[in-house]
Amino acid sequence: MTRKRIAALVGNPNAGKSALFNALTGARQKIANYPGVTVERKAGRLTLPSGEPLELIDLPGSYSFDAASPDEEVTRKVVHGEFEGEATPEVIVLVVDAANLEQHLVFAQEVLELGRPTVVALNMIDLAERDGLTLDPAALSAALGVPVIPTVAVRGRGLQELTAAIPEAETHAAEDAQWRGHVTLPERRLVAKHMARGATLSASARHTIENGIDRVLLNPWVGPVILFGLLFVIFQAVFAWATPFADALDGAVGAISGWVSGIMPEGFIRDFITEGVLAGVGSVVVFLPQIVILFFFILLMEASGYMARAAFLMDRLMAGVGLSGKSFIPLLSSFACAIPGIMAARSIPDPKDRLTTILVAPLMTCSARLPVYAVIIAAVIPETSVGPGIGLQGLVLFALYLAGIVGALVVALVLRNTLAKGAASGFIMEMPRYQLPRIKDLAIGLWQRAYVFLRRAGTIIFMVTIALWLLLSFPKAEPGESQLDASVAGMVADGLHPVLEPIGFNREMGLALIPAMAAREVAVSALATTYAVDAEDEDLAAEGVTDRIAALWSLPTALAFLAWFVFAPQCISTIAVARRETNGWKWPTFMVVYLFVLAYVFAGLTFWIATALGL
Repeated sequence: MTRKRIAALVGNPNAGKSALFNALTGARQKIANYPGVTVERKAGRLTLPSGEPLELIDLPGSYSFDAASPDEEVTRKVVHGEFEGEATPEVIVLVVDAANLEQHLVFAQEVLELGRPTVVALNMIDLAERDGLTLDPAALSAALGVPVIPTVAVRGRGLQELTAAIPEAETHAAEDAQWRGHVTLPERRLVAKHMARGATLSASARHTIENGIDRVLLNPWVGPVILFGLLFVIFQAVFAWATPFADALDGAVGAISGWVSGIMPEGFIRDFITEGVLAGVGSVVVFLPQIVILFFFILLMEASGYMARAAFLMDRLMAGVGLSGKSFIPLLSSFACAIPGIMAARSIPDPKDRLTTILVAPLMTCSARLPVYAVIIAAVIPETSVGPGIGLQGLVLFALYLAGIVGALVVALVLRNTLAKGAASGFIMEMPRYQLPRIKDLAIGLWQRAYVFLRRAGTIIFMVTIALWLLLSFPKAEPGESQLDASVAGMVADGLHPVLEPIGFNREMGLALIPAMAAREVAVSALATTYAVDAEDEDLAAEGVTDRIAALWSLPTALAFLAWFVFAPQCISTIAVARRETNGWKWPTFMVVYLFVLAYVFAGLTFWIATALGL
């Protein structure tokens, strides 16, 4: 039996490699980590026109074989056949951005110097044509000495031609390879520049228009104002737009709970459904509209090309705390979840930059915190306007996100001057072209985010909530005794209370902190379940968690709880990923300890200051 041949996708970041990989391999993919490193290995099966199978590997994006990050080191080793346990690819599929030839051809020459069978995928040719660029693939092929195939990965254009060119590349590799030996980087840039003029037949003024837009959006004074104004609008929308939908979901959960109470006799099963499932899990699900609206704006900024410009704008601020704009993308990813944010730090070349970014990523306000913020804000912050189109609730939410950002920058500054001391590294970033987001892509992205949220509600949150409900329900209270006082969970809350009482936390709040280590949203379901179980009558049990908090918590207590969640450590999964990315428990342990200290200190300061002000 002959060994399956291997081809590798290679190219700069943002060349469209992953889209091309997905289009060529479909669902026939396997994703794992390379042995010994935390860089993802994506491999898929491709069938050649002859019927022969080919294994296609999607290598991390690289600017050079002179590796500056773990991702680039993996690419270099695999291509050069130096990665133990990984076969050397017979064919290299070099992916370049058709509208950014001059930059992408610099690395292309380095690949061609290897003298290996190579096919160039001139990707995103449709966007180049949209920008008014008329390219000559034949001229580029003649200059490079290898086949050049125009492709549009997301639309399946050129895939058959590319697949057919892969086996042909091996045949002509020996006589066609022109790049031998090694040339200097300035020489590569000069040659790339001449080839990109040579392959471009005409161009329009569109680039001039985009440059004009960039002069405004990237202006060091105007740009940050626009960015923070946009973020302000986003957090206003999270409350203003989501409220009708969240109220409808809350009403539906309440109606279902009332219906179950009406048709089922009192007992364990009814309590399990109403107090455990509906009161607990249902209290989290109602915040799905806020999650969807937040990610709608994030996906919109990514798809339009604005997100990269936001990273560029933040470079000056990041440099002030010892980081670079390269840290901005992982930290921004952490607004969704700290796990992909920590993993995205792999692309940061400087190891101290990378470590600092990992350690401060949990301070970014992940989407799991949004339900906690939303329920507390709705309970204790009046739904009033403080200006035209400016709601007080949205303003408080914006302040909480801003507090997380400021906290991350301050901690980064301290770390970069102590444990991770060093100068900020340089920042070079390719600006993607502006484009109108596709409705289909936005819809798919929102569905994926909603699915992840609902899956967490149906798995982790469900299991933890039910476990808490059982601890709250047994042993049963004697007549006249509170169920919380009699339960196992109540005993745990009593043990935590002396530690948390100085910062204004009541027993229910302390009890919610433990399951919240599994997932931040569980804090809401834990509070809802606790109040449902401990309710003295059916009317109180039917009240939502927001109403119970509004009735029982003081404003200083509520603000202290919000301050805790600005700084508190992330879920256990995040800690596990941090351990994997740092190759040990030393730094994750440090991360958990310093975050707990910050959470305790700032929750206490918030409580005592608010109390002193008479709030």
